[in-house]
Amino acid sequence: MPATTVRSSVPTVERATLGNGLRVVLSPDRSSPVVAVAVYYDVGIRSEPQGRTGFAHLFEHLMFQGSSSLEKMEHVKYVQSSGGTLNGSTRLDYTNYYEALPAHALERALFLEADRMRSPRVTEENLANQIAVVKEEIRVNVLNQPYGGFPWLTLPPVLFETFPNAHNGYGGFEDLESATVDDAQDFFDRYYAPGNAVLVVGGDLDAADTMRLVERHFGDVPARAVPERPDFDEPAPTSERRAQHVDTHAPAPALALGWRLPDPADLAAYLPFVVLSSALTTGDASRLKRRLVHTDSLATDVGTHIGVMQDPFDVRNPTVLSIEAHHGNDVAADRVVTATDEELDRVATDGVDRAELERVVARLESAILQGSDHVLSRTLSMAAFEQQRGRAELVGELAGHVAQVTPEQVRAAAATLRPDNRARLDLLAGAR
Repeated sequence: MPATTVRSSVPTVERATLGNGLRVVLSPDRSSPVVAVAVYYDVGIRSEPQGRTGFAHLFEHLMFQGSSSLEKMEHVKYVQSSGGTLNGSTRLDYTNYYEALPAHALERALFLEADRMRSPRVTEENLANQIAVVKEEIRVNVLNQPYGGFPWLTLPPVLFETFPNAHNGYGGFEDLESATVDDAQDFFDRYYAPGNAVLVVGGDLDAADTMRLVERHFGDVPARAVPERPDFDEPAPTSERRAQHVDTHAPAPALALGWRLPDPADLAAYLPFVVLSSALTTGDASRLKRRLVHTDSLATDVGTHIGVMQDPFDVRNPTVLSIEAHHGNDVAADRVVTATDEELDRVATDGVDRAELERVVARLESAILQGSDHVLSRTLSMAAFEQQRGRAELVGELAGHVAQVTPEQVRAAAATLRPDNRARLDLLAGAR
């Protein structure tokens, strides 16, 4: 493959660690008068104990319910009244909270994040209220939604065997309803220590001034012990694992195939699967779209995802590549699987030609660079890279790494996706 010129730039990064253990990354970019503030806590779905499914997400909700100094929803009002936006999310390996605001409101954002890191308001009323909110969210997004939770909630129990990797991260109602204030306080004490978090501030800022503000607002948050992170790895399947999932709301069947991937920390081994994933299903010229949808009319749609939550670059080991296909009631699922296996075999045997690889890589590079153009999305990516890999600079380096993937690496990646080491989940539409 000829050398590819990738126009990317590694952002300026300055690091510090406060006395309480909080890691701080500052990345000035004076191109627009906007700043983004992101706090990533090293606790996610995989850290939930048995009997407490959904607790990481529930606690994320509690962090918006006020503090010892602010009433419920005041955090939101202060951000929005400054012209900013905010949100949070719970992933497999982290929980994050973030704001994007006009640059002059930077100190307000730092105060707000430090405030809830210091003392969120965990009360019986707030807990009961948020359990009800989360249960309603699950009803809307999963229980009463066609294909709700498919395959991100339904495939992991087939592919994985251990509780951290296989359990329902949205949470079972029985577990959510049994949560107590003591549970929430223990969760906060254990996982929301400053030493278990990364603060990343990007955008229109002066690094020295911002570091003084960070020290002013976060420096007196009490230090606490940081939990040792378990190794969540487990053996990959040595034979095909199958299961069926009945979806009474779905109008047509679907299936998901899943394989384990190399450790995402090993980019040289991991990125060929990212490229292969795009070659298989991104765009009408992709292999499985052409074969399953346009040529053989076996599927109405097909997609490939890396990572249970579909972001290949914000997850630790172990993780998954999945192929999701939706097909008509008159098409046997086995025909879809056979055609998929044939296309994977074709890549494993013949590889990808230069033109195809260049097209796929160019598309991935473009997506990566566009994703890092906006100050908030760039800051969030930097925070995930810093939290999981200790290298926020990857936000500017990743496209270059993707460009170095070779046809032989893609061929070798396809050769590992075999029927005898995967999970297969058939979604049965409307059946009981």
